[in-house]
Amino acid sequence: MSQFPIIDPHMHLWDLDKLTYPWLLPPFDEEAAIGSLSLIAKTYLIDDYQRDAAGWDVRGTVHIEAGASDALAETDWLQELANNGEIVRGIVAAASLNAPNIEPLLAAHAERKNVKGIRQVIHWHSNPKISAVPNDITTSEAWKVGFSHLSKYNLRFDLHAYPSQFMHLSQLFKHYPDIPVIINHTGLGIPSDVNWKDVWREGMRALADLPHVSLKIAGLGFLWNPWTIDQIRDYVLEAIDIFGTSRTMFSSNFPTDKLFDSFDRHYKAYDLLTKNFSETDRSKLFAENANKIYDLGIEL
Repeated sequence: MSQFPIIDPHMHLWDLDKLTYPWLLPPFDEEAAIGSLSLIAKTYLIDDYQRDAAGWDVRGTVHIEAGASDALAETDWLQELANNGEIVRGIVAAASLNAPNIEPLLAAHAERKNVKGIRQVIHWHSNPKISAVPNDITTSEAWKVGFSHLSKYNLRFDLHAYPSQFMHLSQLFKHYPDIPVIINHTGLGIPSDVNWKDVWREGMRALADLPHVSLKIAGLGFLWNPWTIDQIRDYVLEAIDIFGTSRTMFSSNFPTDKLFDSFDRHYKAYDLLTKNFSETDRSKLFAENANKIYDLGIEL
């Protein structure tokens, strides 16, 4: 059981009776390295999340878009939960920034009280089996223009990309210091790639040079499944060292990371890895940074 409050800045909910999530529809690859999605392809609501997080003092969460086919309907459903006093205190909505005439959707998302930002899953790799998009859309003029619109609507950007994309993205982001960027899943290193740690480290440092970029730790099972403390120790601690304890947040990525292990084991690992940190720094990593970076206004 935790002895300190937690704000979870990266979690998901889905109601398969209310909305359609194409990635959660069969058929599923039963041999996938991360495990079959059939294990999480069922409705997952607040009560389910709270059962998974039992024993931890979760004061609030940020819901990250979960790939619903109707992005605005997903946001409206989540806003209703927030209005009803549920633990969802921030919403990061979905939008394809390279889409033509994207501004009306951004404006509509921004009108919802608890919307804090936008995410578009844009990780690209030369291996199509691990790529979300057929080409690196972040190099296109359309995507760059779409990204620039976030400033007008006071929206953050949650970055779900691979380290090989970080160098050119850092060049774009530096021109928009008023658009906070939050890196997802510890930067999504790819251990199967040659010199993967060097590519990850170089890209992370380039992004960390920008004071408006921060980091969320999660998704460790995307790298090693199953993972061990010994495997993740250097990776997590170096990530914290690169961004510092004032720009790093621990997160659950539940229920997706449920494919890899329990909520309890993930947060116990974070607890163990930072046992020699000061209580001030631990408070930042587990709650205060999320509260500040996403402007949640939660009393801790």
